[in-house]
Amino acid sequence: MSLFTSLEKEVVLVTGGFQGIGRQVVSTFQSEKAIVIAADLAYQNSELKQENDQEYQIHLDVSDEASVQNLAQQLKIENLTPNILINVAGISTMDYLIESKTADFDKTLAVNTRGTYLVTKYIVQLMVIAKRPGKVVLIASQAGKNGYRAMSAYVASKHAVLGLTKTLAIEVAHDQINVNAVCPGIIETSMKHRERKDGAKIRGLTPDAIEQEDNSQVPLGRTGTPQDVANVVLFLASPLADYMTGQGINVTGGMTMN
Repeated sequence: MSLFTSLEKEVVLVTGGFQGIGRQVVSTFQSEKAIVIAADLAYQNSELKQENDQEYQIHLDVSDEASVQNLAQQLKIENLTPNILINVAGISTMDYLIESKTADFDKTLAVNTRGTYLVTKYIVQLMVIAKRPGKVVLIASQAGKNGYRAMSAYVASKHAVLGLTKTLAIEVAHDQINVNAVCPGIIETSMKHRERKDGAKIRGLTPDAIEQEDNSQVPLGRTGTPQDVANVVLFLASPLADYMTGQGINVTGGMTMN
């Protein structure tokens, strides 16, 4: 018997739900019988499309306020106000700060910080108006707690996500909405594989050397999987985490412990 049977028929919105960590979060909540709305730039439909009894899909550009407003309006029309919001959508760019392109910095913050702000703002508004207690989980990163070479934009954006987490947790506590963040470490996704190639070029190494370096930094001896992250997201969205808010939970294999 699942510990999370109370999530049956709960309405869960997952941004970045098309691939990687986001897709694993969608699948994990579906396995707990929740109704999941997967919102992602990869989907073409601007109106909610029902894929099956447990999943809806919709196009979403988290950095575009009109797109986020459309999502909120669609949820309201279809009577699908979430009581669980999982903000996963994110990107990364790589270069040493003094050599980086301002456009790359702006793009990274537009998606990771502004996008998290916009989605959280409009969806939590719906939750509050509907008087729906619930859970908000923002995907930050161990890069929200540390500095990493050639990743100044990403590091800055994820530090900001942790700031949003702490602030919103205080502001909506009286609405019985818990707000927490998950801080993944090195997770094997297509974005991480691309980062190894980009990092190798910047540092004059090979992607294999970067991968070996990654593994050597993790006390548990391996990098993480999307399921490792989804498991902690599920916990934070469940009744087991009812007395937790404003936290940034590391999922790093021990690589980050603060």
